[in-house]
Amino acid sequence: MIYCFDIGGSYISLGTASTDVAVTGALTRVGRVPTPARDRAAFVQALAGLIAQAHANGPPGPQDAPVALALAGDIDPATGLASCANIPCLTGTPLVADLTAALGRPVVVGNDAACFVLAEATVGAARGQDTVFGIILGTGVGGGLVVDGRLVPGAGEWGHGPVVKQVAGDPSVTLARLPCGCGQAGCVDTIGGARGLERLHHALHGVRLDSQALTAAWHAGDRDATRTMDIYVDLVADPLAVVVNAVGAGLVPVGGGLSSDAALVSALDQAVRTRILRRTRGPLLVPTALGGAAGMLGAAILGVRWLERNR
Repeated sequence: MIYCFDIGGSYISLGTASTDVAVTGALTRVGRVPTPARDRAAFVQALAGLIAQAHANGPPGPQDAPVALALAGDIDPATGLASCANIPCLTGTPLVADLTAALGRPVVVGNDAACFVLAEATVGAARGQDTVFGIILGTGVGGGLVVDGRLVPGAGEWGHGPVVKQVAGDPSVTLARLPCGCGQAGCVDTIGGARGLERLHHALHGVRLDSQALTAAWHAGDRDATRTMDIYVDLVADPLAVVVNAVGAGLVPVGGGLSSDAALVSALDQAVRTRILRRTRGPLLVPTALGGAAGMLGAAILGVRWLERNR
């Protein structure tokens, strides 16, 4: 058994999976609780409480059954310290060591975007592809890279680096290089996610709309919304095409809230395919096949691979 958590800034969700999850893609959902983002002790208790809930619904897994986390953050491989902007109580802590001691089980942690890509490459939309670069277009921008079925550590953060300067194809429109949470300015993350799309529309038209209202206006043919979406697609497609050229991805699964808009994924797909060297007959960017389960499934697969290495 694998205890697989999907941990975000708002909610913690737990599922359980058997050791054949990388073949079946099957998991059992246990429950969900709000994330105690600023209380470390409460955070640990939330995990323990969900594991206890899993045991109440069935027999506990063996003592070496790992706890695998898809985390909206990262673990520094050199120091073991966590960095998690949305869950500040974890930042600067030796998270794996702390949770292993507190839960009494081995703990494995992966970045949530990387877990998403691993799941899509193993049992999802990109199953069978040798090289998969997956992206998250959610509140912000994330990504991960899988080659021959294995995550490439540290790869996939295409949302960061100062790339946004002016609107592609229209040098008369120059955008302010918005500050990014990573400490730089002009990153794809500042305009590529849902909040970035909203900032872009406000910068261009002086009007504040949430991303759902904006894409709805785009579908309805609104002129300003169409202008914003055209510029958004240009700005996001440029750096994404560079990444696809660099890694040779055969398929790019797209997750996050914006991936639910099929027209947006299609527009990005067409824009990226005109910018890359390799020509493809079918789509390159495809919506997630696993939806909200992808992060949890990716964590479960990490847990299985931990068992394979340590048994």
